[in-house]
Parts: sequence; C-alpha cells; structure tokens
Amino acid sequence: MTPKYQRILLKLSGEALMGDDAFGINRPTIQRIAAEIKEVSDLGVAIGIVIGGGNIFRGVSTSAEGMDRATADYMGMLATVMNSLALQDALSKAGVTPRVQSAINIEPVVEPYVRPKAMQYLEEGKVVVFAAGTGNPFFTTDTAAALRGAEIGAQIVLKATKVDGVYTADPKTDKTATRYHRLSFDEAIVKNLKVMDATALALCRDQKLPINVFSIFKQGGLRRVVMGEDEGTLVHA
Repeated sequence: MTPKYQRILLKLSGEALMGDDAFGINRPTIQRIAAEIKEVSDLGVAIGIVIGGGNIFRGVSTSAEGMDRATADYMGMLATVMNSLALQDALSKAGVTPRVQSAINIEPVVEPYVRPKAMQYLEEGKVVVFAAGTGNPFFTTDTAAALRGAEIGAQIVLKATKVDGVYTADPKTDKTATRYHRLSFDEAIVKNLKVMDATALALCRDQKLPINVFSIFKQGGLRRVVMGEDEGTLVHA
C-alpha cells in the first residue's frame, strides 16, 4: 500500500522520551521510537522531526519560576538539542541516516538550520531533526513544528503524545470522555482543546496544514497515521 502522506513533520515531546522515568531519557523508549520512525522512513516517507525539551528543562516549568523568561527559554532550547543528539544516536543505531539542524548556532555540536540543506537531506531520504525550537524565546516547540512543517512542505504535522488523540475531557479523570476522530481548526480553537498552542494552531490553519494527534506509545501508531488509517484525531481546515 502507498502511504497517504509522502512528507511529514513529526512533533515529539521531550516527555515522550522519559518512558516511565521521572525525568531524562529512557533508553528503551527512545530506541522503540527510533524503530517506529525507521518503519515509516522505509516506506519512502520524508520525515522532519521537531523535539521538545520538557524531560530536561522547560522555560515555563516550575523549575524556571523566578527566572528571566528569555533566559529560561534559551535553556529549554539547549535541552532540545540534547534530546536531538540522543535521537540522532538512536536513529543511527536503528539503521536510519539522521541529520540534526539547530536554530541556534552551535556548530561544533550540530550544524545550523539552513532550509535548502534540510530540503536536500529530505530528498536524499535522510531524517532531519530540527533542534532548538524556532531559535527565539517566547515560542514553543509546537510553534516550531508548525513553522518547520510549513517550510519543508510537509503534508501534515503529526503530534506524538501519551494520549491516543484529542478527547472531550481528560480520559484519565473522566471515564465518559470520548475521542474526537476529526476536528476543524476553528472547533479546536473555540473549544480550547489544547491540541497545540494558539500560535501553532493559527499557523497551521493559515497554511492549511493538518495536524494529527496520536499516541507514540501505541505500537505501530505512527505507521497507521501515515497510511491514512483512523488513528488519533485529525485536525483540518
């Protein structure tokens, strides 16, 4: 079968790398995620990835309380670089050729983000990991995912979470909560469903770039989304 999407932007939260740990990077978890990414890459799908840093440091976290917001956000960007390097290592060991590009210039560690170079890597079948968010404070990695997705011509942004979609209420506390299979951007914004932050949602809506929210912890979930199966919640124009 042919994948429904030929080019995707995968948004991974830093928390997704923790597994069942309280913080940091759980090695079996990142290895499993890398294997899922390889499975989709082997289908011929071009993959860009934006990764968060919440498992290490987040600019709006309680640990950043009292800090200058811009300083805290730059620390969060550096946390995403650490996660990107860890994912690069896991992808390499899984048999994928990854490239990490950073929005902040730290060339001895990773190469800088240059859009034409990123496009070349994607055309060559490499997986490109975009580190350091947008490179600017006050913007989340959700917004970075929407921005990079638009820049690389992705057909969809896939937001990998711990929950298998967007629900009418928190399924952990409300047993009557039901999953939305499809939502419009306007519905997601009006109902304040926390699909992504408002800036990211607005950018995706303006660019007519759909979002699919799914669980990275469901085996084969990423592949099912890429194949166009009913997995997670599709947010569309």
